[in-house]
Parts: sequence; structure tokens; C-alpha cells
Amino acid sequence: MESTESSYVSSPEGPRKHASPPHQSPSLEDSGEKPTYVRFLVSNSAAGSVIGKGGSTITDFQSQSGARIQLSRNHEFFPGTTDRIIMVSGGINEILRAVELILSKLLSELQSEDENDAEPKTKVRLIVPNGSCGGIIGKGGATIRSFIEESQAGIKISPQDNNYYGLNDRLVTLTGTLDEQMRAVDLIVSKLSEDPHYSQSMNSPFSYPVAPAPYNAVNYRPNGAAGGKFQNSKEDRSNSLTIGVADGHIGLVVGRGGRNIMDISQASGARIKISDRGDYISGTTDRKVTITGSQRAIRTAESMILQKVAYASERVLE
Repeated sequence: MESTESSYVSSPEGPRKHASPPHQSPSLEDSGEKPTYVRFLVSNSAAGSVIGKGGSTITDFQSQSGARIQLSRNHEFFPGTTDRIIMVSGGINEILRAVELILSKLLSELQSEDENDAEPKTKVRLIVPNGSCGGIIGKGGATIRSFIEESQAGIKISPQDNNYYGLNDRLVTLTGTLDEQMRAVDLIVSKLSEDPHYSQSMNSPFSYPVAPAPYNAVNYRPNGAAGGKFQNSKEDRSNSLTIGVADGHIGLVVGRGGRNIMDISQASGARIKISDRGDYISGTTDRKVTITGSQRAIRTAESMILQKVAYASERVLE
């Protein structure tokens, strides 16, 4: 079986420098004494700019920060997304420096496309083990409220996703300017580093498979004996599901040149067909999205499509 280490594209471990970091964490001892980590999502296209030509950018960022930066491979996505995973490990100040370098790089590319003087509010999605989310939320939500107030970033914790067998992680979405996001990352990582269970899982950062089929950690036999998620022999037969997606959101599901829908189809193993404009689900203005494949492929594709729709809805609300 492939080791966790080999599931990353990562450049050699950078030297542990103790440079003066831009963000001092109030509750920290010497940064080198308490190794921890943070994981966050990055799109497949953005991952290329983080790696750089021949790994030059990621090597430079490691050298500047003293942190180790690892990246999942180009077909290894966080379940229910087509996003890859970056893991940054080291002392907290080293981690903060590396995260800031990465986010600054992605932001500069975004601004060069936009040509807008105002600093955009962007989103960063951190991956946090479900068992560690309570520490971020705090009693009656007190901790997360104080983090929002102190950082001025929007902080949302996703509900537990039960669609994926063995997925014990949740997404923590930070919305704001780079400075606001960095203050929030500082507060969250400092809090997580106090949780012994969080630090222990640094050695096995994936408690779920990151290969294209999110269920491949379980060997489903025809009688469904393993895992028990699908208890019948229809699992590998071709099934079909039709869901409705608002006409205005179809573009985001399809993506430029059909890229998003191809990614979803490839990652899930399902075939996806969208009805023509005007061909709506009866009584609605929702287009028909028909997903065909095994039950697990359908579940995966449906989740990924609905996530795209939810993201579109969020953007409209903002």
C-alpha cells in the first residue's frame, strides 16, 4: 500500500530556519519546539502556480519560511470537490509565513486577472478533523465569535458530511482580505496546536482516501458485507438519478469549456447529462441534470454538483 508520504507531491524538506515571522502568535513558545500543521484546499490550476516550474516556487517558499509544504497529486482531491490539498507543517510561525506566501501568490494572480485596485475578499477552506472543531467553536460558539471579531474575517464551519465513508474532517471557510484571513489562520492554528489529538494526526493527515473514488478505502463485495454503506448487489450496476439545478447556476456546474463537468465526471466515474435550455423539470425553471453510473459514482457526482451550486448561491448572497 502506498504510504501517506508518497501520496504527496512535495519538494525536499526545507531547512528549519527561525526567521522573524510577520505574525507573532501570543500563546506560543519557541516555534521550533511545537511542530504542528495546517491543511487547506487549492484548485488544481492554482496548485501549478504554488509548485512553480520544476518545483522552484514551492522550494523557495519552504526555504523562506522554514516550514514543510506538501501537496496532494493532481488526481487526489478532497472528497466531494475537485480541489487538491496543501499541508504545511512546522512551528506555528513557520506555518504562518508559508501560508502567507502561498495565499499572496494566489492573490497576486487573481488580481492580475481582475485588474482591480481594491483588495478582493477571497475564500480559504481549511481542513479540520471533526473532533477538533469543538475547540474552535467554543462553549455556545464563544470562541468562534471572538475569532471573527478579532480577525474581522468571516469564519464558517461546514456540517459533518456523512456521504463519504471514513471522512472525519470538516471544512472551515475563511472569507476576507489576505490580512483578515491570516489573522484567522493564526488564531485557529494556535488553538488547534493546543489539542493533542490534532497534533497526533499530523503523521496520518488523510483519514480518507484522496483518490478519485471517495469510497475506495472499503472493498465492497457484491453482498455488501464490507462497510455496509450499500447493502445490495446493485452497487456496480448502472443506475440513474436526475436532479434539478437552477438555470442561472448551470454555467458554474459546466465550467468554462465544460471543464468543471469533465472534472466532476472524471473524479466520480459517473456520466453527466444536462438538459437543453427550456427543457425544465415540470413546474420549475430548473434544468435536468441526469447522473448515470454506480450508486457510489452517482452519490459522489451529486455531492460535487450541489457544492458548486451552494458556492454560486453564497456568492449571490454576498
